[in-house]
Amino acid sequence: MVKGKDHYYIYVIELSPAVVKNKRFAKENRGFNPFLPCYYVGMTGLTPEERFENHKKGYKSNYFVHKYGMRLVPKIYSRYNPMSYKKAAEREVLLANALRHRGHGVWQN
Repeated sequence: MVKGKDHYYIYVIELSPAVVKNKRFAKENRGFNPFLPCYYVGMTGLTPEERFENHKKGYKSNYFVHKYGMRLVPKIYSRYNPMSYKKAAEREVLLANALRHRGHGVWQN
């Protein structure tokens, strides 16, 4: 099966509240609201569900998702998907920044 041009996805994973105890995460998220959820924002050529599964299995996983990832949050990202690689890369950054602006702790590569 050949994938089309618009087969990239952005996704958001809610992280456990325990992530704020991680010094690296806390340093990158100074001033976040501790009463709001923390998130990981990423992009992938897989479906968000497949990518989340890989994170949790430790396959090409982000440390924070592997250790603290709880669940996907499709209400935040599903309206954007799927899209081209270029649009996904741009939207990933925009969405992460928007969540930070609202006071959430966010990790994004």
